[in-house]
Amino acid sequence: MNVAFLFPGQGSQSVGMGKELHENFPAARLVFEEASDALSINMARLCFEGPESELKLTQNTQPAVLTVSISAFRAIEAESGANPVVSAGHSLGEYSALVATGALGLADAVRLVRDRGKFMQEAVPEDEGAMAAVIGMDATSVDDLAREVADETDRVVVPANYNAPDQVVISGHADAVEAAAERAKEHGAKRVVFLNVSAPFHSPLMKPAAERLAGKLAETPFNEAQTPVIANVDAAPYIEPEKARDMLEQQVCSPVLWAQSMEKLADFEIESAVELGPGKVLTGLLKKINRELQCMPVGDAKGLKDALAMRI
Repeated sequence: MNVAFLFPGQGSQSVGMGKELHENFPAARLVFEEASDALSINMARLCFEGPESELKLTQNTQPAVLTVSISAFRAIEAESGANPVVSAGHSLGEYSALVATGALGLADAVRLVRDRGKFMQEAVPEDEGAMAAVIGMDATSVDDLAREVADETDRVVVPANYNAPDQVVISGHADAVEAAAERAKEHGAKRVVFLNVSAPFHSPLMKPAAERLAGKLAETPFNEAQTPVIANVDAAPYIEPEKARDMLEQQVCSPVLWAQSMEKLADFEIESAVELGPGKVLTGLLKKINRELQCMPVGDAKGLKDALAMRI
């Protein structure tokens, strides 16, 4: 069976995530131990006990989500020997995909995403940026609307995540995002939901973060991926180490082409997908993009058991 492995990003975290995997699968426990050693923190305590105020800090959220995602991957790998034909990760999740495909070491990955979170947090003063999900409006209309507001206000507001055909997240200066949100409602959006995030991710305002991250990426060893990873930046598969560095740097300021990435799965004749990590966000989005493609979320023992029953 041709299987795709998908890895979630920031926003999927919750206190208690990964605990069942840690308790039931030795391979998952080893991931938590390696991540803890790399960052000199107790990753199990952070994920299982929080508190939420500490877990939601971007520089903590990113390595925590990656750790849980790779613990799920290592557990399913140990139980089934499953080998994906292609992998993809939403924003932060692209790092998880690179670890799973052997392109990036786990210790290096958690250090990179901790720095990434710190740099993104520090790129824009608190409360100056915002992100909002526009639901029930097609991508072209959201693109046009954001461009109009940006031109009128001389402020930054851009599409940041193309999550599904009818869900686009916008990002930028808080006042411009608010103006675009109001205009979206006037133009027929079903809902506009402001995201509980600390910075305007995937917008040009993240340029200082991208520049700082570039130095860290240059210092980090990358290998050729064993199977392709679909990039957020251009929705194209790659395996090359230098391509990985380039995509991860560009990703900080560029929109996440998630819907386009999921459409790319057809090129690999994917029959099913597995979401590895906390939550079920990507499973829900895939239902909107391709209802015929089954996706199983694996973030706990039951999810892993259900996925194994699929004989992936």
